[in-house]
Amino acid sequence: MTTSIDRIDRRILEELQADASLSASALGEKVGLSQTACWRRVQRLEEEGVIRKRVALVDARAVGCETIILANVKLTAHGRSNLEDVAERIREIPNVLECFVVLGSQDFFLKIAVKDIFAYEKLFFEKLSTLNGVAEVRSSVALSQIKNDTALPVTETSGKT
Repeated sequence: MTTSIDRIDRRILEELQADASLSASALGEKVGLSQTACWRRVQRLEEEGVIRKRVALVDARAVGCETIILANVKLTAHGRSNLEDVAERIREIPNVLECFVVLGSQDFFLKIAVKDIFAYEKLFFEKLSTLNGVAEVRSSVALSQIKNDTALPVTETSGKT
C-alpha cells in the first residue's frame, strides 16, 4: 500500500516523533490545522500504517539496563525455514531490543540491553547459544553511546514525497 504524505503530514510526523503525547489540539496548533482536521490526519496516518504505534521512551539506566551488547549471529544453514525459526525465537527474548537480518559473513545483528556483563553471560548461555540453527554468536560490549534517536527524517528531501 502506497501512502501519499504531504508537507503537513510530514510536520505532524516530526512533531509526534518529538512528543507523541501531544493532544490533537496542541498538535494542530503547531502544524497550522484545526483540532478536528489534525485528528483526522493522525487517524489516517495510523490506519495506513505510517504511524505504527505511540510509545514512551524509557531511560535504560533508570530500569537497570546499564549494558548494551551488540551481537552478530551466524546460522548453521541458510534455508528460509531456519532463518524464520531462529528469528521467531529471537523475538521472544525481551532483552533483544533490535534484530536485523544482514548480508555478509553473519546472518543477524542484535542490540541487547542487560543489567551487566553477568546478566549477558546468563542470557548467552541460557538462550542465545541454545537456539537450534545458531552456529556462532560474536558479541561486543558498547562502551558509550554517541547517538540514540528514534525519530526518522521525514522532511521532503529525506526520501519519497
